[in-house]
Order: sequence, then C-alpha cells, then structure tokens
Amino acid sequence: MSNNVDQQVAAFKEKLKTDGEVLIKDVFPRKVVELDNLFKTLTLERVNDIHCDLNVPVPDPVLVEDLPSKKRRLDQNHANLDNVQGSMVLCLPQGSIPTNKEISHLIQTLKPIIRQLVDHTNMLKMWISFLIPKIEDGNNFGVSIQEDTLAEARQVETESASYLEMISRYFVTRAKLVSKVAKYPHIDDYRQSVRELDEKEYISLRLMTCELRNHYASLHDVVMKNIEKIKKPRSANAENLY
Repeated sequence: MSNNVDQQVAAFKEKLKTDGEVLIKDVFPRKVVELDNLFKTLTLERVNDIHCDLNVPVPDPVLVEDLPSKKRRLDQNHANLDNVQGSMVLCLPQGSIPTNKEISHLIQTLKPIIRQLVDHTNMLKMWISFLIPKIEDGNNFGVSIQEDTLAEARQVETESASYLEMISRYFVTRAKLVSKVAKYPHIDDYRQSVRELDEKEYISLRLMTCELRNHYASLHDVVMKNIEKIKKPRSANAENLY
C-alpha cells in the first residue's frame, strides 16, 4: 500500500512538472494576447456609454396638510404612535431596479480570467517548488532565482485574489446608493452618484484588465529568461569549481 501511494505521489509530481512547463511556455503567451485584445476594446471613450436608467420615477409632489396639534394616542394596550419610527419606501411600478448591464457583462468576462490566474500562479508555485533541489552548502545561485520567482508568483496570486473582493464591494456600494435613490427620488445628487460610481468601476475594470495582462506577461518573461536556472538550479559541473 505504501509503495502504491509513493508511486502515485511521484507520478503526480512528474505530471505537475510537465504541466507547469506547458503552462509557462504555451498558456501564458495565449493569455497575454487574449487580455491585450480585450484591453484594446475597453477604450476610455466607452465610459460615456455605460450609464443605465435606474427605473426609479420621480413621484408628483404631495401636499401635506397640517396635523392637528393634539397628539394622537392609542388605547392603553397599544404603544404610542409618536414613538414609532420607520422609513418611507417607494413602490416601483416597473419592477426591480436593474444592475448596469455593461458593467455586469464586463465583470462576468473578467471573473473567470481572474480565477484562472489564481489557479495558474498556484500551479507555477508548485512547479518551481518541485524543482528546488535539496538543501546543500554552496552553489545556491540558481536556488535564489527559484525563490525570487516564487515570491513574485505569490504576489501575483495575492493581488489577483483581491480583484474579486473589489468586484463584490462595487455591487454592495451601488446597492446602497440605489436604495438612497429609491428612498429620496427627488434628489438628483444620489442619481448622479450612481452614474459616477459606474464610471469609476468601468475605469477600474479597464485597469484590472491591463494588470491581469501584465501579470501574465511579467511572469512569463521572468521565467523564460531564467528557465535554465529554474529547471537546473545547480550546475552538473559544480564539482569542477572546488
């Protein structure tokens, strides 16, 4: 049983080494081209076309008559109405308030790419980790290159994961602003704040696309420049140095 498990682990490591090299040589360049093409479509001019109707009508003004000066009271078994607090809710005749379709479509395009980059950086880390030789004295220059590349892959993985949190935070922030529009439909500043938020999110997603492309490009560049040292961190002729 133990031998069978050892063989499976060894096979897993060998497969990961092969997949890791394919990842860096084939997958990363294709992702760079894919993201670069996507980035070129996200021009700054498009920011003026991403606004959407909130579907919150402005109700007609209502004349409120003066309430009688005498306070209204309930029976002794009921609470005083003067102490009841609440918020006015606007009923929308057209249904729910929609999300921004342009922004949502772009987010749905980027989220799988972000998840892929997280997975790819994780595989890259494991590939390099399995190539690190056993700890010995001397001839550690190649090992230091491996460790530096690992550190960069970890940083890319962390930054990529943070993009998902930024996306979810946008929806929460927009929901709060839209609820203000529904509660105070006569205040144009709340409506304008939603438009400004959508514009800001478009710019952020455009920058995020650029950063995703750059992450793939930088990782591919640093690995390919040092691939011989990463694959064989210690020279076979090291003994000739002594």
